[in-house]
Amino acid sequence: MTNKVLSESAGLGQGPLVSMQNLSFNYGKKSVFSHLDLTIESGNIYGLLGKNGAGKTTLLKLLSGQLFPSEGTITSLSFDPTKRNPDMLKEIFYLPEEFPLPKMKLKEYLAMRTPFYPRFDHAQFETYYKNFELDVDQNINELSFGQKKKLLLSFGLASNTALLILDEPTNGLDIPSKKQFRQTVASAMTENRTFIISTHQVRDMENLIDPIIVLHNGVVIFKNSVDSVTDKYALHLCQKEPTPGEAVYSEKVLGGWMVMQERTDEDSQIPIDLETLFNAVIENPKTFGSNLSGGVQ
Repeated sequence: MTNKVLSESAGLGQGPLVSMQNLSFNYGKKSVFSHLDLTIESGNIYGLLGKNGAGKTTLLKLLSGQLFPSEGTITSLSFDPTKRNPDMLKEIFYLPEEFPLPKMKLKEYLAMRTPFYPRFDHAQFETYYKNFELDVDQNINELSFGQKKKLLLSFGLASNTALLILDEPTNGLDIPSKKQFRQTVASAMTENRTFIISTHQVRDMENLIDPIIVLHNGVVIFKNSVDSVTDKYALHLCQKEPTPGEAVYSEKVLGGWMVMQERTDEDSQIPIDLETLFNAVIENPKTFGSNLSGGVQ
């Protein structure tokens, strides 16, 4: 199928890929989201960050039609996800953090699941699972947790859906597999696909996820690129703790204090890593949500 047909069939090019407006959701009496707004455009690898319990998994389930909001509206790929339209579902692959796999061989699993994804590419899948060094003759339920993740990641990438959702995908992967994960995901990205990766292991995602979405206290407090922060702010290693108002963020590190301040012409290019960015946004959301070009939407 051509890229044009993919765009038309997935409802792309007709506004945001995902739009959430005035969204509220509760688990019983516990409020997870209250009047949350978020738009997600196509053609990016989004990183979804937040503290434990911030609602990252809940948000992913809402936009994919697995949970229904108590208030507000959601549009995913031009569909109402609560209707679970087959034309929407065939364009979404969701890899949860935890999952069961049936007792069967890989060939049986492929025969059972690939009909749901019209653009599933068997040659791509073979490349991915060989790169991950998976045993195709073993019953898939007998694979280790990390191997199961690599199997489902290979399947999801080969499905060629417009939207790929990965919830904590590097949990259970060893260090070499994390490197392979980053390379494989980057190679599978195209302008007609969108990936949303929810993670708390931000160091595993350096140089992969961008833009960044940060959830905190039931709302989106940041949705922007890492470059938008590095264009305005710089990191310095200082011997003394900064005085109040001198920095937008600081933390004690070995050898002094890591301090984030507004960039000047004399500043050296010290990279702002994702962990520091996340901590800075959580500590000072008004600064990073409103003072950057193209901030929270």
